[in-house]
Amino acid sequence: MLSWDDFDKEEQAPAPARHAATAMPETDAQSVSAVDQSRQISSQDSSAVARAKAALDELDAEGLKDLEGSAARVSVDAKRMINCRADLNQLVPFKYDWAWQKYLDGCSNHWMPQEVNMTADIALWKSADGLTEDERRIVKRNLGFFSTADSLVANNLVLAVYRLITNPECRQYLLRQAFEEAIHTHAYQYCVESLGMDEGEIFNMYHEVPSVAKKAAWGLKYTHSLSDPDFTTGTVETDKELLRNLIGFYCVLEGVFFYCGFSQILSMGRRNKMTGVAEQFQYILRDESMHLNFGIDVINQIKIENPHLWDASMKDEATQMILQGTQLEIEYARDTMPRGVLGMNAAMMEDYLKFIANRRLTQIGLKEEYPGTVNPFPWMSEIMDLKKEKNFFETRVIEYQTGGALSWD
Repeated sequence: MLSWDDFDKEEQAPAPARHAATAMPETDAQSVSAVDQSRQISSQDSSAVARAKAALDELDAEGLKDLEGSAARVSVDAKRMINCRADLNQLVPFKYDWAWQKYLDGCSNHWMPQEVNMTADIALWKSADGLTEDERRIVKRNLGFFSTADSLVANNLVLAVYRLITNPECRQYLLRQAFEEAIHTHAYQYCVESLGMDEGEIFNMYHEVPSVAKKAAWGLKYTHSLSDPDFTTGTVETDKELLRNLIGFYCVLEGVFFYCGFSQILSMGRRNKMTGVAEQFQYILRDESMHLNFGIDVINQIKIENPHLWDASMKDEATQMILQGTQLEIEYARDTMPRGVLGMNAAMMEDYLKFIANRRLTQIGLKEEYPGTVNPFPWMSEIMDLKKEKNFFETRVIEYQTGGALSWD
């Protein structure tokens, strides 16, 4: 008989010695093995958790110092368009109410390409005698240019401008604009797919057609340095580089390069041709007009806050950029309209583009370079005011808004 002392000795013996005389069933051995593995994993987890807690303690110490250093509430006066050191995560109080209003207006006028009826366009495009060769050329050229241009603008916004504009309400609008650029690229793809076009031909046009390639190349050169993740503002030279980018993309790419194509497609819609494509372009024009107005406001605000940037050399450079863009768009007009079509011709388009160039120059405080030029297409202004047209091309009500009303100031 075992005594209590013997029992204690047996309990304290190592496990192998204690069970050496007893054969363990295979299932029990597997169970023990699983328990051992679980204990090892638990030990590893504990080690990982401990390391994570230690890392968080270290981060907390650093983060609290940062928070304490900027504990004061952000004031309106501390906000700036560029090179701002105030907390960018604090949206309010607003300094630029116009930026927030544009964000709200953009949200109120949301649309999607699939909502536009393309049935009549498909039938017309497939009809052998539905459109002239000149009209087909215009549709293809514009889908080819715009499909690239809006992607170019979106990349510039996401990779450069958003990072360098240091105002939260402006950043809020930039996020909305970037989404709208994605919708526009979607719209061009939707048109190309609906009409059964050669996607390779349309989407590679910026490589293959000189008049399209020149415009894309002109815009790309203003993203080269800013898209470098190491690029920062804070010096006169780098601040001017950002200002050049904004003028190039807002005043020229969106403010000049788009207007020949817009007027061509919308003129086609006025003649009850390609009404679905024209309706898509009208929605896009509404968005782009707001992008342009936002960009002009940003440029002018940077000038107000940094008057040293807007010196004689910068003014001359900005003027040259707009004039260069105008000349490239005139060349594009001649390429897309070698003959008169849709009640317009290249000479009329040249006058229209010079009229647009004068507008862009004066909007940023520069003098007109084409004095006396008048708008040969006054109907463009009417089409841009969506609230005046209740049934655009008899396809649908165009005052499509999820709420609110768009004001064109």
